[in-house]
Amino acid sequence: MSRPRILVTGTSRGIGAAIAAAFAGDDVAVQGHGTRGGDGRIGADFDRPGAAGRLWHEALDRLGGVDVLVNNAGLFEASPLDRDDADWLAAWERTLHINLTAAAELSRLAVRHWQAGGRPGRIVNVASRAAYRGDSPDHWHYAAAKAGMVAMTKTIARGYAEQGILAFAVCPGFVATGMAEDYLAGDTVARDIPLGRVAQPAEVAAAVRFLTLDAPPSMTGAVLDLNGASYVR
Repeated sequence: MSRPRILVTGTSRGIGAAIAAAFAGDDVAVQGHGTRGGDGRIGADFDRPGAAGRLWHEALDRLGGVDVLVNNAGLFEASPLDRDDADWLAAWERTLHINLTAAAELSRLAVRHWQAGGRPGRIVNVASRAAYRGDSPDHWHYAAAKAGMVAMTKTIARGYAEQGILAFAVCPGFVATGMAEDYLAGDTVARDIPLGRVAQPAEVAAAVRFLTLDAPPSMTGAVLDLNGASYVR
């Protein structure tokens, strides 16, 4: 692609901010997104109906088209089993909608956009080690959403490769971001990681950048692990 146009969700902090920064030296156009917008980001709250579609169409207007979609936005909040029934279910629905359904909506819009234009495109999904290893008893919903994201990635890769539409995913373990700060306060997490530390946002961003710009088409459907060998498959 000449000067790829890249839409990255969830760029206000953490992994998303690192992904946006990773393209700084490349001849690309990057459009970021955040729940509230600001600093050039498009504001869209994925917990609200229609937000993903509005983001997509505004990104198309700003960029003049989208060549790569990076689904990074996500939510990691606990929902213990002894929580009130309605609250437990609401947490499931919120997490699934933000972490999976919004990514599916954007991916559908992207595939249809590329099909209509007869052009290639790439989708890179930021999933999680939890998709394969599972997560804590308080995070059934998070693990289920990320497993769904991996399955969606593989399905898109298999379904549209002959049209030049490629799909990849990365599965980080714990990453040194604010979203996981409660878990990273002690040294228990590090003891479970043979590398001896959690991943840095820039390491995840480097993998996403590779899949976005450099991964060969034959890699479509690939899922890259970044977990310090805490889960090897």
